[in-house]
Amino acid sequence: MSTTLEKPQATDKDMQAVEHLKASAAKIKTELSKVIVGQEAVVDQVLISILTRSHALLVGVPGLAKTLLVSTLSQTLHLSFKRIQFTPDLMPSDITGTEVIYQDPATNHREFRFLKGPIFANMILADEINRTPPKTQAAMLEAMQERKITVGGNDFPLPDPFFVLATQNPIEQEGTYPLPEAQLDRFMFMILVDYPTAAEELQIMKMATGVTSGKPTAVLNIEEILVLQQIVRRMPVAEHVYAYAERLVRCTRPKTSEALDFCKKWLSWGAGPRAGLNLIMAAKARAMLNGQFYVSCDDVAAVALPIFRHRIVANFAAQSEGVTTDDITRKILETIPKDEKLA
Repeated sequence: MSTTLEKPQATDKDMQAVEHLKASAAKIKTELSKVIVGQEAVVDQVLISILTRSHALLVGVPGLAKTLLVSTLSQTLHLSFKRIQFTPDLMPSDITGTEVIYQDPATNHREFRFLKGPIFANMILADEINRTPPKTQAAMLEAMQERKITVGGNDFPLPDPFFVLATQNPIEQEGTYPLPEAQLDRFMFMILVDYPTAAEELQIMKMATGVTSGKPTAVLNIEEILVLQQIVRRMPVAEHVYAYAERLVRCTRPKTSEALDFCKKWLSWGAGPRAGLNLIMAAKARAMLNGQFYVSCDDVAAVALPIFRHRIVANFAAQSEGVTTDDITRKILETIPKDEKLA
C-alpha cells in the first residue's frame, strides 16, 4: 500500500496563529529564564500538555525547581494557579471543596452553600501526588478526566483551560501510595526532571544568591490559549504518520503477533489505545511549537519517550538486565522505520 508524504495545506489564518505560537513560545522561554535555568525539554513537554488540554506528571528528586517551574509558567500564561500539597491526611473535600450551612442574617434562613476548593484554578500543581491515600487520588483524577466535580448532586464545571501538573518524588517511597497504571494512564506525559549540567548549576547558584533579574510577564492569555488548542485539533495528519504511531503502540504488546521480539522478552504489558491518541495529539502540538502546520513521523518519535514511559511495564527479565522502559522505547524507535509503507 502506498503512502502520501505531501505536506497538508493550511489556511492563512491558521498559519498566522502557528507563527504567533512559535514566537510566543520563544518569549515564554525568555521569561522563564529570569527564574529557571535550563530544563528546555521539560518546558517544551509542559507546553505540549497545555496545547493539547492534557495533564502531565513530573518526576524528579527534591530541589530541581519543579514547583517553581510550574508557578512561573502560570505567570507567563496569565493563568490562575493553585498548589495543593498532598499529604496522608488530605481528604477529597480539601481539594474539591465542601458544602457549608449559611444563615441569612436578615431572615435567619439557612441553606447549604458550596465553597470551592483549590482545584478551581486554570493550572493546578499537585505536589507529591503519591503521598495521599487512593481515595483522595481518585477524587483528583476524576476531576482531571471529567473536568467537573459533583457535590450534593450538583455539578460544578472546572475553569477552561484546566491543567494538572503533578509531581512525584522517586526517592523516599516509605509512606507513599504509588499511582496504579490505570491512573498513570490519565497523564499524557511522565516528564523526567533531571539534574542540571555543571554550567547550569553554576548559573543557578549565581542567580539564586544574587540580585533577581525581574518578575516574568504574561505572554499568552486565556483566550489565545483556547484558540491555539482548537488549531492543534484541526491540524491535519497524513496517513503514513497515523500508521507509524499505530505501529509504535501495537509492537509493545507482548502477547500479540505484532509485538517485537525484545518487547515479548522484556515487557509484561504494552501501551493501550490512549498512547496512540496521545502520540498524535502531542506530535501536532510539537509541530506547532516548531512553526509547522504538518505533522511528521519525527514529531511522533520525539514525544514517544514521555508517553510510553509510564504505559509499558518492564518484567523481571528486563529489571534483572538493567533495562528500563526508556531503553525499550529507544530500541523500538530504532527498529520501526519512520517512512515504512505499512500495509
